[in-house]
Amino acid sequence: MSEKSEKHDERLSVLKTYKLFVGGKFPRSESGRVYEVTDSQDRWLANAPLASRKDARDAVVAARKAFGGWSGATAYNRGQILYRIAEMLEGRRDQFGHEVARAEGLSRPKATAAVEAAIDRWVWYAGWTDKIAQVAGGGNPVAGPFFNVSSPEPTGVVAVLAPQESSFLGLVSVIAPVIATGNTAVVVASETSPLPALSLGEVLATSDLPGGVVNILSGRTTEIAAPLAAHQDVNAIDLTGAGEALAKELEIAAADNLKRVLRPQPVDWTADPGTGRLLAFLETKTVWHPMGL
Repeated sequence: MSEKSEKHDERLSVLKTYKLFVGGKFPRSESGRVYEVTDSQDRWLANAPLASRKDARDAVVAARKAFGGWSGATAYNRGQILYRIAEMLEGRRDQFGHEVARAEGLSRPKATAAVEAAIDRWVWYAGWTDKIAQVAGGGNPVAGPFFNVSSPEPTGVVAVLAPQESSFLGLVSVIAPVIATGNTAVVVASETSPLPALSLGEVLATSDLPGGVVNILSGRTTEIAAPLAAHQDVNAIDLTGAGEALAKELEIAAADNLKRVLRPQPVDWTADPGTGRLLAFLETKTVWHPMGL
């Protein structure tokens, strides 16, 4: 064997360092903690950041800062950015197929199908950004010399507990409708399979999405979700990734500032998503205007 071949065989792999995604940046957990992520065979995959309450609060601050610009952007512009996310993912299908296969114990063909479905879902919601107003709003009939018009507006900062079992397709299915309608999101990734979510942050950071619109945390769902549910600057919470007991606790905490709550329910992530999640975090504004005579 040549000296060149021997050197090649001795090379060590460069292991990926996974970080949180907050405010468009990639910080480690403020506590410096990590936890081991393993595959379906209990083999070590990586160390993921173990986010703290402080990380959750920082993510809410970033989401609130980004809300004005994102909700004020045109629906057409938001659609372009969501489509750009799909474009970026299309170029990284192999990477995400590999990560999803390891995270969920799927064969490569099934993992690739899940990634492709997730890419298509971004395109689906990109197309809805400038159309949902026609579904959720319109002119109202009134008896009098008035115009009466209702239009949907984003709720604000939404805490999203991503599904535990679908690390990528389910993840995209809960994030995309939240931001498509002008909200900003603080996402708690699947506790057991957070790596595809953390890698998604790398795509979002290079896809024209303003920093802070989506913030991704990994760690113990119960530890991160509790401060988010009680946070006075969080306007809504999606409890998809919470178990029955935890969901009840979080719903009680969320009532303190009248958060909108989307309760967990069985979902087939491969099915047509419909408009339900688009409508879940929209508020209806009705305007009365006198009619000129």
